[in-house]
Amino acid sequence: MYTPKPYIEDDLATLHAGIRAWSFGTLVTVGPSGASATHLPFLLDAQNDGPGLLTTHLSKKNPQFDELRAGAEVLAIFQGPHAFVTPSWYVKQSTFPTWNYTAIHARGTPRVIEERTAIHAVLRRTVALYDTPLGGTWDFDAMPFDFVAPRLDMIAAVEIPVRVLEGKFKLNQDRSEDDRRGVIAALEQLGDPQGVAVAGLMRQQMVAG
Repeated sequence: MYTPKPYIEDDLATLHAGIRAWSFGTLVTVGPSGASATHLPFLLDAQNDGPGLLTTHLSKKNPQFDELRAGAEVLAIFQGPHAFVTPSWYVKQSTFPTWNYTAIHARGTPRVIEERTAIHAVLRRTVALYDTPLGGTWDFDAMPFDFVAPRLDMIAAVEIPVRVLEGKFKLNQDRSEDDRRGVIAALEQLGDPQGVAVAGLMRQQMVAG
């Protein structure tokens, strides 16, 4: 990922927090027919010997499944908040419009998991992360395994030990403090959720110095 120095984010805790917050990512592979991408929910585990372990699952009918089994390195993309920025919000306006955004790229060699029990465990973790906090009445663990098993045969789990983890937080770091405050105020006034989130990240960076 092309990242000029002011926008580099390499703090592992910050990158992990971003992946967990923006965990519906894009998995990119390159196979004989070219590049493929699938949008998937990811789980993240910290690792002592690397930047982390990503886990997801997908249908075996997805052509990308065969590319994953081939074992070539993959790219997982996690897109954070983003917002258009107009020079009208700057004190010094002799420049051009831009886009503030946050993104994290993770690269690694995938391991495909087809064993029922292991896939079931991945689904249980995924449900616990996304569904259980909603407090609904549906209970995945209450479903008979005989009912769940045929579905498990239709999907595969994928583990990606992350080899390279890159973060780009482009938040007007190359502008003056007055310009950045102008952007923050404008984004907050507009009230778009993405823009408000970008403004919040900009405030955090200014406080962190």
